[in-house]
Order: sequence, then C-alpha cells, then structure tokens
Amino acid sequence: MINQRNILRHELIGLPVMVMRASNPHHQGISGTVIDETRNMLRISTASGVKMIPKHPNTFRFTLPDGTMVDVDGSALVMSPEKRITLKTPNY
Repeated sequence: MINQRNILRHELIGLPVMVMRASNPHHQGISGTVIDETRNMLRISTASGVKMIPKHPNTFRFTLPDGTMVDVDGSALVMSPEKRITLKTPNY
C-alpha cells in the first residue's frame, strides 16, 4: 500500500499531482495526473494539455489513493523509475 513513507518506491503514474515549488515560475501551480515519468521529468496531463516538468529542483504534492497529500522534493525522484521503485531504503 502506498503511503507517505514509501512513496518513492511506488509507481507515480496515475497519481494526481501539483507543482508546489518550481524554479520556473510558469510551472508553479500546475496540476493534473502523472501520465509518464523519465529519469528527469514528470509528464503531467492537465486541463490545458500535457506538460513536461523537470523533477529537480521542483517540489511536488502527490495525492495518494486514500486522499493523503504528500510533498516530495523532486531531487529525491531523479533516477529512472525502474531503479527508484526497487530501492530498499528510500532517501526521502
């Protein structure tokens, strides 16, 4: 079960997300659903189209299936998703 302690070891695709802090002021406040992830980027489906947002140095707020909101420093997400979900001890 995904929770705030193990979010880094779980799939992010399908989770609602909002960019809370961004180095680019145009990215701050973007919200939608994660539809894809690469080593350095989150692809977010928004009401105005698909946005590619760099993980580092931004902060993201994910809404978990139980409604819990979790803020994650994007630098903790910077690695390929298949490597991140196999971490034994998350660095968050």
